[in-house]
Amino acid sequence: MNRRLVEVENLKKYYPVTAGLLSRHVADVRAVDGVSFNIMEKETLGLVGESGCGKSSLGRAILRLEEPTAGRVLYKGNDITTWGRRQLKELRKEAQMIFQDPQSSLDPKMTIGDSIGEVLLIHGIGTEQERLEKVTELLQRVGLEPEHTMRYPHELSGGQKQRVGIARALVVNPKLVVADEPVSALDVSVQAQILNLIMDLQHEFGLAYLFITHDLAVIGHVSDRIAVMYLGQIIELANRKQLFSHPLHPYTEALLSAVSVPDPHQKRKRTSLPGEVPSPVEPPPGCRFHTRCPKVMEICRQESPVLRPRTGGRLVSCHLYG
Repeated sequence: MNRRLVEVENLKKYYPVTAGLLSRHVADVRAVDGVSFNIMEKETLGLVGESGCGKSSLGRAILRLEEPTAGRVLYKGNDITTWGRRQLKELRKEAQMIFQDPQSSLDPKMTIGDSIGEVLLIHGIGTEQERLEKVTELLQRVGLEPEHTMRYPHELSGGQKQRVGIARALVVNPKLVVADEPVSALDVSVQAQILNLIMDLQHEFGLAYLFITHDLAVIGHVSDRIAVMYLGQIIELANRKQLFSHPLHPYTEALLSAVSVPDPHQKRKRTSLPGEVPSPVEPPPGCRFHTRCPKVMEICRQESPVLRPRTGGRLVSCHLYG
């Protein structure tokens, strides 16, 4: 039985808002506001929600690429939010990230081989020849050729750059990978290839993924469990079959209604949500979704629902199930 690899407890990430000549702190953008969940060894937890809901901030805070405002992140039972620089360097061997735009993580002045090998060099792994062999082997595993080690980022296509980003994340043999919208910037024809590669590598390397996307069709293809995020909070968490066959939260229902159905004879009732997503600087009182919810009740405007367990091990934050 797989064990818990990551436990996130009431995690918050606020960004200060300043104003005036003295840059006074006047408010906070509550990008992540009290999130709790866990990731098991070798599983893929999908994290889905509209743009701006805090998904990327959550992924970066879990890896300490950004400092959490409050809460705890336990990795193999150890609270990494208290770790110093030396301990975090060791964490980088265990936990890596695949970025949405691989170009931003690649130095345009470095060859592909040097960019990937740099990770090994920083951690003092292997001799120069061993590092070159490791890089060449991994490039072939992600679908590139040995000669790509001598090329520069501008010489590669978007799909090839993302393969390099994947190789760079896996070169130190991590156990956890946060994949932040890894296929959203790619052509549709390339997306399926990259998704299949990510899944194949998971089985080969024994990886756990936090897979972040706004696309439920993608998340349904790769995930074991799925967490739905809205305005800085997780409002539903269930396994893939539960979520797609019987969503509980009205927001999840609306997201799923927009997913294309491959059968032309099958019609899905589209649920349109009125209004815009409220500002994370001043989230509405009560349930944060109540300003757009088609099933809103008076209690929703007054009390914030709690993420509670339901049958089958799923969780939902909604007064309909209180």
